[in-house]
Amino acid sequence: MKSHAGLSRSTPFAHTYSIVARDPHSGEMGVAVQSHWFSVGSIVAWGEAGVGVVATQALVRVSYGPQGLTLMRAGVPAPAALQALLSADDEREVRQVAMLDAKGRVAVHTGSRCVAEAGHKLGEGFSAQANMMASSTVWGAMAEAYQRTEGDLAERLMAALEAAQAEGGDLRGQQSACLLVVAAERTDQPWEGVRVNLRVDDHPQPLGELRRLLTVHRAYDWMNRGDALLGMGDTQAAMQAYRRAAALLPENEEILFWQAVTLADLGRLEEALPVFQDVFRRNPLWKVMVKRLPPAGLMRSGPEVIEKITGSTNE
Repeated sequence: MKSHAGLSRSTPFAHTYSIVARDPHSGEMGVAVQSHWFSVGSIVAWGEAGVGVVATQALVRVSYGPQGLTLMRAGVPAPAALQALLSADDEREVRQVAMLDAKGRVAVHTGSRCVAEAGHKLGEGFSAQANMMASSTVWGAMAEAYQRTEGDLAERLMAALEAAQAEGGDLRGQQSACLLVVAAERTDQPWEGVRVNLRVDDHPQPLGELRRLLTVHRAYDWMNRGDALLGMGDTQAAMQAYRRAAALLPENEEILFWQAVTLADLGRLEEALPVFQDVFRRNPLWKVMVKRLPPAGLMRSGPEVIEKITGSTNE
């Protein structure tokens, strides 16, 4: 923490670049951020399904996050919510804050005392903002990348961060990053409304690591879809989902293992055995795991099948 112009030493010094946006097709909302500050996502990025998202940065007043969400949850449009909080903040000129609500209304404030280079670019359903940048072109590049990139909201937000870094990014360098995407509809079970929630708290190349984590997230999402499809009895679609997961992370033992378990339980043992063999070569402890699954009710295969599976490597 740093002191700044008489501000409390408890004020986080999260000078950074970020973007808030709403996908017009899915209605999903997201916020993404990178900074040369430890664990930037824990103080800058806020979001709630069916409500909105907030990025609060520069000389951070963290309360803009939860208080902004509270106002938007009560039906206050994002521009009015931001104005209400700014009007009550005597130090608003050192703040940079963006808010976006579930209807796509968006507002942003860059205080006159934010450290240069500082500014923002407001667009239809999004806002890109940055301060203490190496170049004044950062936020414009973010907006352009977000608008031209195809794919889901997470991909477009990620592209905006990468474009910012390509323009020089944070004058101090890189340290942490965050990507948060929430659903369009409210839910009584908030954890179900979180689509993506990835954080890199301390890393020499946080955007590269965040990109890697997004790929891992997509792979596990496909695996979860496969499980859901299998539960609905759509075996063919489930196996396609499992294959997509494995294609994204071919080095991941976990995904391959559960794909093989599913094949075995479907009676497709000849297809399962080479996959098990590959996994066991990488880590023999998966043999112990497969033996423990039937007693736990996580695998239907009987003792003879388990014996074939665990004897499928030459040791």
